[in-house]
Amino acid sequence: MDRIYLDNNATTLVDPLVKEAMEPFFTQMYGNPNSLHSFGTEVHPYMRIAMDRLYSGINAPDEDDILINSCATEGNNTVLKSVYFDYIRNTPKKRIITTEVEHPAVTNTCKFLGSSGAEIVYLPVNSDGIVTLDILKEHLDPDKTALVSIMKANNETGLIFPVKEMSLYCREQGVLFHTDAVQAIGKIKVDVRDTPVDFLTFSAHKFHGPKGVGGLYVRNGIKLTPLLHGGEQMSGKRGGTINVASLIGMGLAMELAVDNLDFENTKIRQLRDRLEDAVMGIKDTEVIGRREIRTPNTILVSFKGIEGEAFLWDLNRNGIAASTGSACASESLEANPSLMAMGVDKELAHTGIRFSLSRYTTDEEIDFTIEVITKTVERLRSISSTYA
Repeated sequence: MDRIYLDNNATTLVDPLVKEAMEPFFTQMYGNPNSLHSFGTEVHPYMRIAMDRLYSGINAPDEDDILINSCATEGNNTVLKSVYFDYIRNTPKKRIITTEVEHPAVTNTCKFLGSSGAEIVYLPVNSDGIVTLDILKEHLDPDKTALVSIMKANNETGLIFPVKEMSLYCREQGVLFHTDAVQAIGKIKVDVRDTPVDFLTFSAHKFHGPKGVGGLYVRNGIKLTPLLHGGEQMSGKRGGTINVASLIGMGLAMELAVDNLDFENTKIRQLRDRLEDAVMGIKDTEVIGRREIRTPNTILVSFKGIEGEAFLWDLNRNGIAASTGSACASESLEANPSLMAMGVDKELAHTGIRFSLSRYTTDEEIDFTIEVITKTVERLRSISSTYA
């Protein structure tokens, strides 16, 4: 069997239709869209179509902004640092509330802002691995809090956070709310009319679009200091020439991702559950988080007594790609942060393996993966007991 890719929370295959749509903008319609000549202006209709697809994909009103940038990391930095400059630096509201299980793009930016005078509060997760509205209420003081930043879905566990309830509460309290929706788009419905966030970030490469392009949704009327100062691109809110080909690709990828939500929540969920059921049949194995509150493609599983790196090595030898968690923290040998935050036993926290499927995952691939996992656990535990 060819190689099997089960690390789709790290990045995804570019949909062939997306690749085809992008190609003319590399060597045919390659003009700078800010130019006044025909090479620049001829790309404008295609850019408008792409932007319409993005707005439709998250159900954003026309009066709100979607800023095109390089990735969700840039979007997260833009939100957090803008809030610091615009709402924290010279006001009594010094607090940013986030969670213990955010992506490094949020947590590391918060650490930086903490060293610059912001007060950072990290909310704990409950036994289910999520932050609830009640937990947020315990820590939110509207007189001290400028921003709450809580992910829509966790990149390691796939657990879905109650962002709608929390954003509604923050709106009532006069506190800005940001959600990192990177792991949500293309897996569950994302609707900024139904869920009144002030900021939302996403990256195209998480939903079968190209790498190096993303979006930042900003609700109308919210002040935003640019992270990148330059020209008047994006109405002066993000300097730099637009990556036209990637914008075209991201727009189509968003449309296809939304069109495939039913497939994701039926067929892909079915494949995920079959893999999960097989894994749960292995002794001393634990899947993290209830499947009904996870994205339909994600499993984080801990095999007791087996180091995650050793397990991944065996999977890779058999042509299967998985991970121990966030790709942006893959060089660290620390225990899985989501597991540690949930209070999982430290030994188990060092053995977490994430399997993340996509709409291109097949029945045959899951069958083979189950076979390999079963043999790998048996072999590694046998080695471990020999040297115990």
